[in-house]
Amino acid sequence: MSKQKFAFDKINFILLAVAMAVVIIGFILMTGPVSTPTHFEPDIFSARRIKVAPLVCLVGFLLMIYAVLRKPRGEQMNNEGMKE
Repeated sequence: MSKQKFAFDKINFILLAVAMAVVIIGFILMTGPVSTPTHFEPDIFSARRIKVAPLVCLVGFLLMIYAVLRKPRGEQMNNEGMKE
């Protein structure tokens, strides 16, 4: 039987799952109390919601891009001619 060749290997899927978890954590960090017309909530300007959470999301999205572009190990060796 011949092995089916997939574009992703196990490591790619693990990296994608970790990246998705990091993005979700970033969005959770953005949540918090809301301001209403009668009550102003100064927490909307906290460093966690304005600086940390977007940075965490950015790291997650960059990790996702890396996971998609990463070549599986066996395919890298075949392209270099080291392993047949």
